[in-house]
Amino acid sequence: QVQVVESGGGLVQAGGSLRLSCTASGLTFDDYAMGWFRQAPGKEREGVSCISWSGGSTYYADSVKGRFTTSRDNAKNTQDLQMNSLKPENTAMYYCAAAVPWSVARWDGTGSYNYWGQGTQVTVSP
Repeated sequence: QVQVVESGGGLVQAGGSLRLSCTASGLTFDDYAMGWFRQAPGKEREGVSCISWSGGSTYYADSVKGRFTTSRDNAKNTQDLQMNSLKPENTAMYYCAAAVPWSVARWDGTGSYNYWGQGTQVTVSP
């Protein structure tokens, strides 16, 4: 049984940082590209970042480039998202997801991912 579990969310002031972590089990982790998505109330779920199975390639939404960094450790079956210079508009539920097969062109499409976590809440106060 595949399980994807996020952690590290919380409340932070604007300009602060948070680091989200995701642990996946029940799958061959290094077969999968891993993504981070977020969903704010009343909005659609949107892609934040993606990292290839090897960690050699990363992709980001324009709104987070230069502030967010994704990484993975295939030995530990984990993926992280370091979020710096946070803004109130980054407030959302953040989800970790796993994808195989995977298309670079569709890295930010929810339909590209096979497994999802339950999410971790990130709240950025003004």
